[in-house]
Amino acid sequence: MDDLVTTVIEAHGGLARYNRFSSATVHFRLGGSLWRLKGQEGTLSQGTVRLSLLRQYASHHPFTAAGLWTSVTARRVAVETVGCEVTAERFDPRASFPSDAHAAWDDLQLAYFTGYAMWTYLTSPFTFGSPGFRSVELPPVVEEGEIWRRLEVTFPEHIATHCRRQVFFFDSDGLLRRHDYTPEVVNAGPAAHYPSAYEEFDGIMVPTRRRVYRLGADGTVFREQELVTIDIDSVLFN
Repeated sequence: MDDLVTTVIEAHGGLARYNRFSSATVHFRLGGSLWRLKGQEGTLSQGTVRLSLLRQYASHHPFTAAGLWTSVTARRVAVETVGCEVTAERFDPRASFPSDAHAAWDDLQLAYFTGYAMWTYLTSPFTFGSPGFRSVELPPVVEEGEIWRRLEVTFPEHIATHCRRQVFFFDSDGLLRRHDYTPEVVNAGPAAHYPSAYEEFDGIMVPTRRRVYRLGADGTVFREQELVTIDIDSVLFN
């Protein structure tokens, strides 16, 4: 692995410890202006997401009603009952998103977006050394009076995520401080995502506060509007 990849994985708890676990259960609160724009404000304002750490899979609950769960993989999204009865399903969900940035999302589009996004956030940077991931260290930048090292990560085609190439910024302790990407299914341009308020859960360092802002073409971060907010109350690794 690249030296910086090794450094940041160790800073977040280390691959040996991470590999002891097969799943993570996360209790969260979700906000921001994106959900109102997409006609989904309040649908996932709080709840639980369960992630597989062995493959790309995420499940949010409750989803739209008590007793309903989402099931999200790269190629399929579904809503299921506790008894695993499928109430709604879509294959190749990425192809269903509208090109109009102001168009509303249906429930399956919301489930797919939040599923792959939370999986991306909560498995990084441990995935960076996995087969198919490619990383290149970029020149460092100064932000918030600190020098942050940057890693451009190219995600493999079999992983659903915001876009293939994303840039991660790490502080002197090796912790993730910023994450830039273009959420292609939103079709509204690039975003700058700031994780903070790190806490240790089962030996893994997890940011419990995340704020996402619009990122201008010139690199300006427009902090006057929070597109997405994620606040994590607890994480259990199993």
